[in-house]
Amino acid sequence: MELNAYQDAARSTARYPDVGHNPIYPTLGLCGEAGEVADKVKKVMRDRNGVFDAETRDAIKMELGDVLWYVAQLSKELGYDLDNVAAANLDKLSSRAARGRLGGSGDDR
Repeated sequence: MELNAYQDAARSTARYPDVGHNPIYPTLGLCGEAGEVADKVKKVMRDRNGVFDAETRDAIKMELGDVLWYVAQLSKELGYDLDNVAAANLDKLSSRAARGRLGGSGDDR
């Protein structure tokens, strides 16, 4: 599936206050869903010695879908399509790789 097609389809399911003028709601949702992914991974480390069985992987996949939904909504609220966001990210990473700056920390590497 194409990213922009996903974003358009996901937008048709958006039901939150002031859709189209509210970046706060999808930002908070994104944080919550990312936390759910992290919690499931944490439990794999705690309860399964780091082994991701099929059921756990499927559960994480569903949460990752929720993360993607909120990324799509926040991007749209800020006036970006997902293809643009993805391309900008790859450009940034390519620049860092070319300069040998993939490791380390900070936005301006």
